[in-house]
Amino acid sequence: MYKKIPFEAAEHNIVSELPGFFGGPGTPIRNYPVSARENLAALFFEREPYWLPTFSEQGMLFPALYNNQLGRGGPDGTVDAFGLEWVYVESAMGSIVRPGTPFVEDANELKDKVSYPDLDSWDWAGAASSMPIDMARSCQMSLTNGFWFERLISFMDFAPAAIALVDEDQKDAIKKFFEEMTDFGIKVVDKFLEYWPALDGINIHDDWGAQKNAFFSNEIAREMFLPYMKELTGHIHSKGRYCTLHSCGNIEDRVQVFIDGGFDQWDPQTMNNTQKLYEDFGDQIIISVVPDMYDVENTSEDEQRQRARDHVDRFVQPKKPSMIGFYGAWALTPAFSSEMYEYSRKKYLSF
Repeated sequence: MYKKIPFEAAEHNIVSELPGFFGGPGTPIRNYPVSARENLAALFFEREPYWLPTFSEQGMLFPALYNNQLGRGGPDGTVDAFGLEWVYVESAMGSIVRPGTPFVEDANELKDKVSYPDLDSWDWAGAASSMPIDMARSCQMSLTNGFWFERLISFMDFAPAAIALVDEDQKDAIKKFFEEMTDFGIKVVDKFLEYWPALDGINIHDDWGAQKNAFFSNEIAREMFLPYMKELTGHIHSKGRYCTLHSCGNIEDRVQVFIDGGFDQWDPQTMNNTQKLYEDFGDQIIISVVPDMYDVENTSEDEQRQRARDHVDRFVQPKKPSMIGFYGAWALTPAFSSEMYEYSRKKYLSF
């Protein structure tokens, strides 16, 4: 149960540092009244954290076992558990399935050609022992590629996969594929929770848009994806874990599908109006809100602190929490972060 712990000035003392995200600068750990992990638990399960959280408090598990078998590999490439070859694109700093040679050309071929890997044969114990969870912050497993559109793209390439979603001759085959892939996803989740029982949450990838718009309509999203999202997030919740979404693109018009699909949090890219998303939907899903833009290098410390207070006043409301996610990290200067921490701590105490 959430407890009111009075703020003390000693909380600003730096006691350690969290590793940076993707090799970036580390994040200082203050003399918090509770751990960053407990703060995230209060966020997700009580919707009233002790202070406004940032993405650095929410660590990700990236074991090579998953990345090479079901993810995208790395600079050396990989052949995944489905037999798909992933090649690294240096300019994008990421991998794609080797283009031009799709595994299937028609979704109706999926049922005969896709063989699901035997998860029991993988060295889960070895992977878990080589990558223990840092208990200082909340940890979630990031299921890159997910189990729906991104996974379909890996088998068909992008354009054929997008067309298949609206092709009446292929839609039933895709629904069957998503059903089977969701069942497989549940087994993957269970394996991670068995071997990393300290996991607090599961992060699912499924990119739905590009810079200007979504890849498919709201109607297609509800027909083709929503039932399977609900099944997987429902299973994750039944295990006592939270479930977050990674979905790139200008897809703010799809947020109600994410809510209905059972996701607890979404970190939208900056082409989405995250502040309006919070205003309209923040009581239903935790939105990572991007602060108002400002020139970090040429803004005084006093003004940065005022901006932090203004941000807290707008985006810290009773039972309507928010985060500052990866796409808002640019704003987290020492002055902004310090003021945001203390001001949000005191504001939560007032509710």
